[in-house]
Amino acid sequence: MSNNDHRIQFYTGCLLGGAIGDALGAPVEFKKLHEIRERYGPDGICGMEKKYGRRGAITDDTQMTLFTAEGLLRSHARFKDKGICSVSDVVHYAYIRWLQTQGDVPEQCNGASFKDSFLLLIPELNSRRGPGNTCLSALRSGRIGSIREPINNSKGCGGIMRMAPAGLMGNVMNNVFQTGCECAAITHGHPSGYLAAGFFAELIKEIINGAGLREAIDHCATLLKTYKGHQECLDAVQQALSCSERSEPVPETVESLGGGWVAEESLAIALYCALVFENDFRKGVLLAVNHGGDSDSTGAITGNILGALLGRSSIPDEWITQVELADVINGVAMDLYNADHLGVIDCVKYPPN
Repeated sequence: MSNNDHRIQFYTGCLLGGAIGDALGAPVEFKKLHEIRERYGPDGICGMEKKYGRRGAITDDTQMTLFTAEGLLRSHARFKDKGICSVSDVVHYAYIRWLQTQGDVPEQCNGASFKDSFLLLIPELNSRRGPGNTCLSALRSGRIGSIREPINNSKGCGGIMRMAPAGLMGNVMNNVFQTGCECAAITHGHPSGYLAAGFFAELIKEIINGAGLREAIDHCATLLKTYKGHQECLDAVQQALSCSERSEPVPETVESLGGGWVAEESLAIALYCALVFENDFRKGVLLAVNHGGDSDSTGAITGNILGALLGRSSIPDEWITQVELADVINGVAMDLYNADHLGVIDCVKYPPN
């Protein structure tokens, strides 16, 4: 395996890991911990179960992650072609295309930039998979939320759960933390909603570039402190670190960090699960989904982190085989690698308009 091939597996591991965590958590989202144990046994859910009519089905978390990747790749293609680009505008267009897949066709979708997406041609992506109300209402509004002009006061996890691709474009972006914040603020206006997303994007960038998990967390916490309104998110990160050092890795500890419905809690849960099972993708992701909260989102974020840290080879083969759209997800991850390391973008697939 060449050095380049070796690096690719961390990009593919990140996106596939997130999709697998998403698919593992989807069947138990909204279930209480005792209900999960009653249904699947004392260890909880341990493999792919049916949701949306099949095993390994992804949810809106992975759908929006793919559209985030598409938007970022198109924004970079535009910058290379035009020399200027508003990343958040291009990513917003991508999210409007995702909105179209959910059965909404706003007037904005009539432009060419909303029609020439290869993702729109994939039947499985043209399916409602539990889309978040905040994302739907923000994108239907016709406005683009921003840090300066928040579109709402939401800090739901819908901003953070889709932001791994920003970290996978870290070598061609000037400020990954800021980009993650701005892309999340399109739909989520509370500081904790977008700062957790910026933290997560920066974390993925640091891990992909070779930092250890604790080293990467410390680096991101330092950046977080420079942003207004950071305290709530910082407290959640510090709680995750404290729990990882003193608490038994069981679902009850996960639940002490919250339900994951809001961004800082989902970040804390993912950090905790990744820290306590830093060398074991399977155990880390299963811990992240076996709790009475937003299991698919905490599973997705944990899967992104551990996949980036340990690589595709760390993910059980049967999970890669079972997860929906594995080939598409793998292909998008490779496109991110090609852009990030080789400066190569397929402008037919990702047109710069």
